[in-house]
Amino acid sequence: MQQGKIGVTTENIFPIIKKFLYSDHEIFLRELISNAVDATQKLKTLNATGEHSGELGDLTIRVELDEKKKTLTITDRGIGMTAEEVEKYINQIAFSSAEEFLDKYKDKANAIIGHFGLGFYSSFMVSEKVEVQTKSYRENGQAVKWICDGSPEYTLEEIDKQDRGTSIVLHIDKDSEEFLQEHKINELLNKYCKFLPVEIAFGFEKDWKDGKEIESDKLRIINETKPAWTKKPSELKPEDYKKFYKNLFPLIFDEPLFWIHLNVDYPFNLTGILYFPKIKNNLDIQRNKIQLYSNQVFVTDSVEGIVPEFLTLLHGVIDSPDIPLNVSRSYLQSDSNVKKISNHITKKVSDRLTEIFKADRKEFEEKWDDLKVFIQYGMLTEEKFHESAMKFVLLKNSDNKYFTWEEYLEIIKENQTDKHNKKVILYASDKTAQYSYMQAAKEKAYDVLIMDGQLDAHFINHMEQKAENVSFVRVDSNIVEKLIEKDDALATTLPQQEQDELSPLFTANLENDKQNFSVQFEDLSEQDAPMIITQSEWMRRMKDMSAMSGGAYSFYGEMPDSYTLVVNTAHPLIKKLIEEKNTHLAADLSQANDKIHALELEKISLEKLKEGKKEEEIDQLEKDKLQETETKLDTAKDEKTGMLRQFGREHQLTRQLIDLALLSNNMLKGEELNRFLKRSIEMIH
Repeated sequence: MQQGKIGVTTENIFPIIKKFLYSDHEIFLRELISNAVDATQKLKTLNATGEHSGELGDLTIRVELDEKKKTLTITDRGIGMTAEEVEKYINQIAFSSAEEFLDKYKDKANAIIGHFGLGFYSSFMVSEKVEVQTKSYRENGQAVKWICDGSPEYTLEEIDKQDRGTSIVLHIDKDSEEFLQEHKINELLNKYCKFLPVEIAFGFEKDWKDGKEIESDKLRIINETKPAWTKKPSELKPEDYKKFYKNLFPLIFDEPLFWIHLNVDYPFNLTGILYFPKIKNNLDIQRNKIQLYSNQVFVTDSVEGIVPEFLTLLHGVIDSPDIPLNVSRSYLQSDSNVKKISNHITKKVSDRLTEIFKADRKEFEEKWDDLKVFIQYGMLTEEKFHESAMKFVLLKNSDNKYFTWEEYLEIIKENQTDKHNKKVILYASDKTAQYSYMQAAKEKAYDVLIMDGQLDAHFINHMEQKAENVSFVRVDSNIVEKLIEKDDALATTLPQQEQDELSPLFTANLENDKQNFSVQFEDLSEQDAPMIITQSEWMRRMKDMSAMSGGAYSFYGEMPDSYTLVVNTAHPLIKKLIEEKNTHLAADLSQANDKIHALELEKISLEKLKEGKKEEEIDQLEKDKLQETETKLDTAKDEKTGMLRQFGREHQLTRQLIDLALLSNNMLKGEELNRFLKRSIEMIH
């Protein structure tokens, strides 16, 4: 029996492995099984080239758990090792000195394993002792057993072993007894080894007999050695792609919309299948559904930063031997091969979407609502994808017709170009709430888009920045006559004094801490509503951006919503309201107006006395008299406004018209809605 020390210049290597790799301790099983797969694949290669002439036999890798002995064993029938090879590959760690290793890599846990030939040593993260029993495939090879207890000391002795290959026996330590549980090993095998190219057995198949689950003598193979992405597209039918999708994501019940089969061998190797899922409302739920593999060995399903952000909404598998198996995500994000792969995938995705759009536009339109968020996300975040997507990004109007960007600009060119030669795209974000506004626009032969998606607010801003002389305007941002500015601008014929006297009637019924209302008078047609509520396009957008993004827009989020109450002075009910106001308040208004008029004349007279004088030349009595008159004037105006507000609050028709406007804008709720219903019944009686 040979005894010795592992070739490192410090005794700290094992504590370091445990300490710095502990957050990733479960990958020990991936590493050991990957080594077993490599040994098996090498034997296959030697057999194919004639360097090994013996029978290959059963090459299944076996994983065995013994809870009583507290051991986990991984056995392969690959090339095995001689004593010299054990000395070379296990006892001499592949870096110059442990001190250099500690200084350079102790903060980069993922960079340790594999990158420095330490895959096997990951077993010490969970073991108090590790045994290696191995026999080379070479004729007359002597089997040996290597044992190490987690210190640099080891023993190496010859043993009797009939079969070639290697068994690694892990004596699991007390801190890692979770790895003695069958369900935990099942979980890790399913995560890391599900698609390895050599069959892996763990336990035995179970059958139901007489109402009981009975273990059979048939090995339970946990992996699919030839997953769909390793095959040629010509070998697969649509059913095969759908079946593989279900295998990858058993808890997703929707079928994918379509898929891309990646198969590249230059300038890098890349295979994989990416699926377009039906995108749900919560984007975060969609993420982490791309699994990254290296030669069928699972690397990660956290691909943000490795592929462009919008591609993280896709589902599927990417496999490339050019992606290092055991390095950190930060390393992957800066790796030149990974960047090339990322760019290639982006191009393949846009090419595939272009191809589908051209080949079957009808099918593409049918799937648009499910694709829309993905494509918009890509256009918002990737300049190259934006350029490609302009060929197939669609706009849907209120009649459920679809248009490309160029097609849509062409159909609105004649009727929806304003006086500044800018094309105005009208849109609704809620078909139900904004129905009356949409109908008003359509009656003027305007087309209205439906922009009710979760990224539409961002997309609208994005397209306005990209396109020349194009603006988006929501249908409820103004009265229909002013949505698109033409040369023939509207002007109301209602005298200014009437406007001033009507405004307090309305604002008295619209006081709200969360909403600000201004009043605007317009001569619309008698067929239009007596009152319409609009919301400023710019202000609403700022608040929408605040709700979605915060940051620089957070200031707007704290401000009240701003609305305009547009009063149609041509409507008979508004004329009736004016008449009732003038009738009920005739004497009071006359008296208030006379008082205000007299004070205004007095103010003008006092201001004339100041003309041509410097400040120090004006008599103090004159200053005091002017200030007193201004105060009286303000008080008189306030008294008049108060009188009008009181009338507005008590006047049934005024309140009813305002509530109707609020109701049509889906803004009348709770107690106010209940009062409106009661008042409506009273008015009917």
